[in-house]
Amino acid sequence: MKDKLTQKQENFCLNVFQGMSQREAYIQSYKPNYAITTIDANASRLASNEKVLKRLSELREKAQNTKIASVTERKEILSEIARAKLTDYQESGMDGGWINIGKESPNTASISEIVSTTKYDDNGANPTLITRVRLHNPIEAIKELNKMDGVYSDNTTVVNNDNRQIVVNVVSENARQLTERIIKGE
Repeated sequence: MKDKLTQKQENFCLNVFQGMSQREAYIQSYKPNYAITTIDANASRLASNEKVLKRLSELREKAQNTKIASVTERKEILSEIARAKLTDYQESGMDGGWINIGKESPNTASISEIVSTTKYDDNGANPTLITRVRLHNPIEAIKELNKMDGVYSDNTTVVNNDNRQIVVNVVSENARQLTERIIKGE
C-alpha cells in the first residue's frame, strides 16, 4: 500500500508525462490556493518523490514499448510464418481455383509477396486472373524462434594438440559436456 499513489499524485504524473510543467501539473492536479513560490516548492518536492519518479518511469517505458514489438509479439509473427501453408489462402470450386486473402485469413504475417497478372487467349479474349502468393521461409522463422528461446547456446571451441580448432554448435549444457568429452577422447 506504501507504493500506491493518491489520485492527485497520479494526475500529477499523467500531466507531467503529457508535457505540462511541474507547476502546471501541480495546479491542475491539486487546485491549490497558494502563492506561486509555494506551488513551485510543492511541485518540485512532489516531482522528486520516489513513488512519483517510479510512476513517471513506468509511463515512459509503456510509451516506448508500444512502438517496439515485444518478445511475445515477435514470437507470434515468427510462429505465423512457421505455420503457414499455401493452402491457407487457396480455394477451389466448380469454376476453378483462386486465392482468397482477407482479415479472417490465418497466418497472414507469413505472406512475403502477392503478384496478380491477367492472361488472355490467342484471340485476346477470355481473361484469366493468375495470382501467385509467396511465403516467407518457415525454416528461417523457426531458427529465429529457437534463438529467442535459447535453444541454441554459444559455440564451444575445442583446440586440438596440433592447434586445429573445432567449433561445435550444441543444444544444451549436457550436449556441450558430452561433445567435449568425446573430442578429448574420454
